Parts: sequence; structure tokens; C-alpha cells
Amino acid sequence: MAELLDSYLDYLAHERGLSILTRENYARDIKTLLKLADSVALVKLQPQHIRRFVATLHGQGLNGKSIARTLSAWRGFFDYLNLKSDMPSNPCIGMRAPKSAKMLPQALSTDQAVKLVSIDDSEGTLAVRDHAILELFYSSGLRLAELVGLNLEDVDLKSGIATVTGKGNKTRMVPVGSHAITALERWLLIRQQFQGKDPQALFVSKLGKRISGRAVQYRLKEWAIKQGINSDVHPHMLRHSFATHVLQSTGDLRAVQEMLGHANISTTQVYTHLDFQHLAKVYDAAHPRAKKK
Repeated sequence: MAELLDSYLDYLAHERGLSILTRENYARDIKTLLKLADSVALVKLQPQHIRRFVATLHGQGLNGKSIARTLSAWRGFFDYLNLKSDMPSNPCIGMRAPKSAKMLPQALSTDQAVKLVSIDDSEGTLAVRDHAILELFYSSGLRLAELVGLNLEDVDLKSGIATVTGKGNKTRMVPVGSHAITALERWLLIRQQFQGKDPQALFVSKLGKRISGRAVQYRLKEWAIKQGINSDVHPHMLRHSFATHVLQSTGDLRAVQEMLGHANISTTQVYTHLDFQHLAKVYDAAHPRAKKK
């Protein structure tokens, strides 16, 4: 089974082109399946087993969205087993995750966001790197995987544009603000000292290896504590703060959608949790039939 899992992860990498972070999530979800199945062979699993597994995960506090993602990983794995082994059918077909209340993502206030990213980079090399990372997160609304995947050639500081590879290997160009450009210029001067295993990576560790998403998360939490931000700060919160603050300033939902790399504008609406009053103000100001004369 370990060989099949490794083979499946290779398939996700080379055939489907999924990112390292996505493959790690798939691997974790499939290992959860193997643990839940225990002594029952995968070829003998039936829909009733999967329903019981889902109930177990839900009872452990996993929300509907997370279970849906887990089911998707299981479904894909069973489809692969159908092709590569004697798996008779896919027991996850038609299986749905339990519904859960929608959790609106949290954003930092403008003051909090500015305070967080305005770190003192005189503390050393890592502080200079972290300053550039935080400024770029907030400046351009990047996903964690997008940021750690950046290469040196992907950022054009003269034009203030970064070329980002997002979900589904889709590329988009995002603006880089002046503060982020200044922080990146300082980092690139130091970055020349790190000639390690990943010479093309924009952000690297002390050993010269491309920085991992886990390391970025850890450093962000450390800086949040140092900066006195009393929130459970994570990279996606900075992405969300970027979207919220741009949207509040401009009201241009389509532009925010493009910068975030969302395929559907409905995703952007949920992501930026516009309240009805704000939407009503935009409607009243823009629509010629909104108000009675």
C-alpha cells in the first residue's frame, strides 16, 4: 500500500501537476483513510464503511468543508486504484460531507496589518527575509504555496509585477507595492550569500534551500507575537486582509477577483465577506434605478 500511495503521489505531481502543498494534503488525507480502515483491506471497503469514517471524522470536530476535501482525496485515490489494481469500485461515489455553518474568514484591521508587516529588519538576515515575505503577502494577496514557489525571475521590481503560479498551474500577474519592493531589494542584496540547493528560489532558509510553507507559518506567528498582534495570525489571514482592504477602498470586486486568482466571482464575495450594508451602498451609488426620484 505504501508503494501504491507513493505511485499515486507521483501521478498527482507529473500527470496532474499539483503543487507540493496539495500533494501533502492528499497524502495526509489518504493516511487518515488507511488508519480508519485499520485491518479492513481497501478492496473490501463499501459505502457503509466510508459513511462510518465520515461520521467518525465529524465526531472528532472536523467541519463539513474539511471532510469534503478529505472525501475528494479518497475518491481520487480509489479512482487511481481502479486503474492500477484490482479495486472493484469506488466506495466514495455519491458520498457527501455533512453541512456545517459557514465560517467567515477573519481579516486584520488596516492598522494591525501595517503594524504586523512593518517589522524591524535590523535584527539580522532572517529578519530582512521575513520583512520581504510579510510585505509581499500583504502587498499582493498571495497564497502560501504561491509565495514559497516564487523564483527570482518571477518578480520584476522595476515594473512592480510578480508572475505567480496558482491553483491548477494557472499563472497570473499581480502588482507589488512600493513597500514590498523596498523590502525585496534589501533581501535580494543578502540573498546572494545563499548559494545552496535551490539557487532559483526567491526565499530560502539559512541552508540555501527553498523555504517551506511550515517555516513561513512559524515565522509569521513569531512576528505576530513580537508585534503585539493578539490574533491567531496565519498566511491566509494576510491574503484575506489584502482582499478586504483593497475592496473596501475601491469597491472593484472584479479587480480583486483577478488579483486573487479566483475562477468564480462568487468565491471572492464569500472570501471578502462583504456585509449587506456595504453592498447596498455600492448598489445605491451605481444603479440608475436604485433610488426613487
